[in-house]
Amino acid sequence: MTSPHHDTPPRPAIAVSGLRKAYGDKLVLDGIDLHVPQGTVFSLLGPNGAGKTTTVQILSTLITADGGRASVAGYDLAERPQEVRAAIGVTGQFSAVDNMITGEENMALMADLHHLGHREGRRITAELLERFDLVDAARKPASSYSGGMRRRLDIAMTLVGAPKVIFLDEPTTGLDPRSRHNMWEIIRDLVAGGVTVFLTTQYLEEADQLADRIAVLSQGKLVAEGTPDELKRLVPGGHVRLSFGDAGSLAAATRALGTGIPDEEALSLQVPSDGSIHALRSVLDVLDGASIEPQALTVHTPDLDDVFFAVTGRPDNEKVQAR
Repeated sequence: MTSPHHDTPPRPAIAVSGLRKAYGDKLVLDGIDLHVPQGTVFSLLGPNGAGKTTTVQILSTLITADGGRASVAGYDLAERPQEVRAAIGVTGQFSAVDNMITGEENMALMADLHHLGHREGRRITAELLERFDLVDAARKPASSYSGGMRRRLDIAMTLVGAPKVIFLDEPTTGLDPRSRHNMWEIIRDLVAGGVTVFLTTQYLEEADQLADRIAVLSQGKLVAEGTPDELKRLVPGGHVRLSFGDAGSLAAATRALGTGIPDEEALSLQVPSDGSIHALRSVLDVLDGASIEPQALTVHTPDLDDVFFAVTGRPDNEKVQAR
């Protein structure tokens, strides 16, 4: 179904302005603004205590903000919380799974909560159990599930109501690497199906892998926002490494460029660069003009760990869980 107004941008899935929350005299959120387009992954990145979970709790109507405005799935949070609840799903490190009953019974419970008819509920339950590779475990109590299985069941339960926006609050905390990669595939599939995902995480690699846009939250304030690549360009330390066939070419390149750190043993030259096409072209143009041909060129950009420590100014002994 296409809209006749192609030039009208779709309403954002989440729009937040000036969101504030305090507990006593502790300011947890200090006036944050967010804009999340439909059908994208937005990652809120920050250490424990930065305000990530509070943000999710407000946007999913679990608690109220002290100030600011927000809309989710097109509905104002303060005026239409019921509609917001009907349009969203929430899952995270603290699972809604009931360990005393089976996976299938957990799913049936969600179908009842969403007032689905018996037949429709069974159909959706069967589809989701298959999609999340839980058919074999469906009749076993959830207490027997591994962490990764429980997390998959939690997301399957969230999808029973066909939400437009899903909040994933640290969905892979405590999972082994394979389960984490499985979860990433699930998240990519959700977004490919048009769902908007709001992901909080303290794993920098996770945000880098999944997010279209990332905001870094530190002590209740947004200290940086952009695509993963834009954020990496905020940080000095990016460089291009040029390799040469002989010491003469290396010396000539160092003279021609007038910058960089030569490594005579490795016959390489490290030139500061943001890694953009424009910057690479200018380096190659200078070498070309001097008739110097490098054997190889590799671009090294800072990763999100570098960004995080640069924008939050956290000392090394307070490093977040970064992989």
